[in-house]
Formats: sequence, structure tokens, C-alpha cells
Amino acid sequence: MNEAILEFTKAYFPIIVFLGFAAFIATALTALPFLLAVHKPDDQKLSPYECGFEPFGDARGEFDVRFYLVAILFVIFDLEIMFLFPWAATLGKIGTFGFVSMMIFLFVLTIGFIYEWNKGALEWE
Repeated sequence: MNEAILEFTKAYFPIIVFLGFAAFIATALTALPFLLAVHKPDDQKLSPYECGFEPFGDARGEFDVRFYLVAILFVIFDLEIMFLFPWAATLGKIGTFGFVSMMIFLFVLTIGFIYEWNKGALEWE
């Protein structure tokens, strides 16, 4: 039993040292600014926003559903492009199965696009 633990420790010792060293550096680099920085807060630094004007309204206000629909639309097209480039580059190797699989994928994305269009996500007031 002790021999197995010794072999395990020998095999993983460099990884344990590396993780300990990484944890030490991460902790040191996070703590040093709090210890060495000069803390002189003023009214501007303590204000909730530093964008040049006073905050207005409640931050927990409701968003229109169309914002979320536009986000879904972005994800649909982003995914489509992300999968189309590698598919186009390897189309000669993947053959008919790859072509049919991508057509099914594009069909599903087209259904999502039609849903967004019917919900009025592309029309803005």
C-alpha cells in the first residue's frame, strides 16, 4: 500500500508543485495591490457610475422581450457561421453524410429564424 502511494506521489509530484506555485502566484498578485496601493477615495470614485452623468432610473428595470429575441437571432447566425467554415473546408472528405448533416442543421436554424421573424424580432420601433 505504501509503495503504491509512493509511486503515485513520484508520478504527480511535479504537477502538485506546479499547482502550488500557480496558486501562490495568483494569491500574491491578487493581494499585493490591496496591500501596496494608495487608498484615497473621493466622491467621484465612490459614485455608483463613472460614466460622466448621474445614474437615472432603477437598474432592475424590465427589458423588452425583443432584446432577448435579437440575442437569440445573433446566436443562431453565430453558430451557423461557426459550423459552416470548417464544414466547407472538409466537404470533400466528409462526403454525402456530411452534406446531409449540414443541411439538417441549416434547416433547424432556418426554423429558428422563421420563428424570430414571426415574433417580430426584426422589426424595431
